[in-house]
Amino acid sequence: MTVTTRGEQQTRRRRQIWSYATMVALAVFFLFPLVFMFVSSLKPDNQILSDVTSLRAFLPVGDVSLDNYGDVFDRVPVARFLFNSVLVTVLIVGLGLIVNSMCGFALSRLEWRGRGLVLGLVIATLIVPFETIAVPMVYWVAQLPTLVFEGGVLKYDFGWLNSYHVQIVPFIANAFSIFLFTQYFSTIPKSLDEAARIDGAGWFTIYRRIVVPLAGPAFATVAILTFLPAWNQYLWPLMVVQQEELRPVMVGMQYFFQVNPAWGEVMAYTSLITLPVLVVFLSFQRAFVSSVAASGVKG
Repeated sequence: MTVTTRGEQQTRRRRQIWSYATMVALAVFFLFPLVFMFVSSLKPDNQILSDVTSLRAFLPVGDVSLDNYGDVFDRVPVARFLFNSVLVTVLIVGLGLIVNSMCGFALSRLEWRGRGLVLGLVIATLIVPFETIAVPMVYWVAQLPTLVFEGGVLKYDFGWLNSYHVQIVPFIANAFSIFLFTQYFSTIPKSLDEAARIDGAGWFTIYRRIVVPLAGPAFATVAILTFLPAWNQYLWPLMVVQQEELRPVMVGMQYFFQVNPAWGEVMAYTSLITLPVLVVFLSFQRAFVSSVAASGVKG
């Protein structure tokens, strides 16, 4: 039986205090930009510039109001941009969870020739920057067939430009999500598959009723990691969408830098488009941490 002395208890307590103090200091440090953004969104431009050299930049003091938020809605169609981003992001995340988890299931649970080669090719695509394939992708999506309504008549045409699906379909399949699902599914005992197969279950039933319920943390992690780049898309919508009513929130940032930047309005707009990201992360953070701990250590 191990006896803990008073000195050891005090040492352990001091270590805990220093550990918590360090984490609090880091949290405060990383929160500074967010605090500055939210506080500055309540101030006029001249006060933002005068307070930036002091701690008043992080405090809601002085001429504080919600005028910047009203001006933002007058300058750009914020509601439309938010709707577009929510629609595109939800579909990318939802369809991506289905497609990528099925791919991960096939690569981790099924036995078939060439499985390792396919997984290697999937991982290899991670080293290709999106900017290198953006222009060829624009060319190909402009050649793809589509169905359009003209005068109440359904017609066959070519080209996906200026549409919602051109912002969604190219990003449903994701190599990193497939790899993460593959790694996590590999940690689930395959004896469960064998027992289900003996009972007459097919592979889709095993995927839906056994693997998916056990992989909640992996789904939450992929949802977060897919949500962030989908919400932050700027280059691709800028290249393929010219109609204002189809643009997402990030493209709307350029409206504030066309003539003279109004920094209060910029801060208000960035605050509005940052809140959904914070809500999603805070909602899934526990599952995110547990999934990283499980899939990152096991292999």
